[in-house]
Amino acid sequence: MVTLETPRLILRRWREEDVAPMAAVNADPEVMRWIRDGSVRDERQTREGIRAWEGEWESRGFGLFAVELRSTGEMAGFTGLSVPGYLPEVLPAVEVGWRLGRSHWGQGLATEAAVAAVRFGFVERGLERLVSIAQVGNDASERIMTKLGMRPAHETVHPTNGRRVRVFELSSDQYGGTAR
Repeated sequence: MVTLETPRLILRRWREEDVAPMAAVNADPEVMRWIRDGSVRDERQTREGIRAWEGEWESRGFGLFAVELRSTGEMAGFTGLSVPGYLPEVLPAVEVGWRLGRSHWGQGLATEAAVAAVRFGFVERGLERLVSIAQVGNDASERIMTKLGMRPAHETVHPTNGRRVRVFELSSDQYGGTAR
């Protein structure tokens, strides 16, 4: 089992007790505003999502981590690596992504978690390139991507919902020069 630790966070595999707090994150319209078509997700959909994320761990050796606060043990959301099959034009690719509950925004936690996920992808899994994809207008996510050392690669349209998205990327060669 892979577990990563940062100064304030533990990034770990999913547990049954994570379903309810992650479902609460997914049920918040403001959190979900920039995710796919903006629809919220219920507990059943969240459970299915976690099952799929765990499946990626088993089949690929990487996936989305549950993000836990070290100070309290509270589950804050997720970060990690996944294959962005929803956007076939960028494949083959591995995407670094994150989603935290609103009470955890504005504290640098998403950046801290994503930095650990990027390092894991390049150093531990030997990936050569990472992408991150955000809907146009999601300035907070784009700021995190920039802090990760990523650069805009291109803009396109999400094939299922028609929303414009920006694809950022970072190569393993470029990663050597970014802040960790």
